[in-house]
Amino acid sequence: MNNVPPSAINLRIAHETDLPSIVEIYNQAVPTRRSTANTTPVTVEQRQTWFRDHEPTSHPIFVAEIDGKVVGWCSISVYRPGRRALRFTAELSYYVDSRVHRRGVASALVESAVRACPMLGIKNLVAVVIDRNQASQKLLEKLGFERWGYLPRVLDFDGQEFGEFYYGKRVSG
Repeated sequence: MNNVPPSAINLRIAHETDLPSIVEIYNQAVPTRRSTANTTPVTVEQRQTWFRDHEPTSHPIFVAEIDGKVVGWCSISVYRPGRRALRFTAELSYYVDSRVHRRGVASALVESAVRACPMLGIKNLVAVVIDRNQASQKLLEKLGFERWGYLPRVLDFDGQEFGEFYYGKRVSG
């Protein structure tokens, strides 16, 4: 499938009315066991506090729309809350509707998040990627992220163990 022209992807800050779409897209990733350590789907109710914790002026959630439909999202989250020395570092997460994979949506979302970081006071972005998720590894590397660490065999999906790569990028300062 070809990339969607960048002009066809509308990126914006998420509204609470987007939460059902955000949850639906996230839940597509759960059974793949490639993109999240959750093993059961989440509900809109379970994600309301998470959503509200993402203040648009400091740790926003972005959504990508094509033809007015939310097809992906990206969050910039507090990294290790409560640890003041990490206040300039944030965690990046992104998920794309499986019907539009490989069409440039994830790249557009991550690039938008990286561009926003200097205005948000964020100097470093960290992304945690399951080691079997080669698509995300390639995407992050293409966008200038480097492999900063590895935690071997920390995930267990019904007896199958996998590790997590930590990718990072200095985005400002």
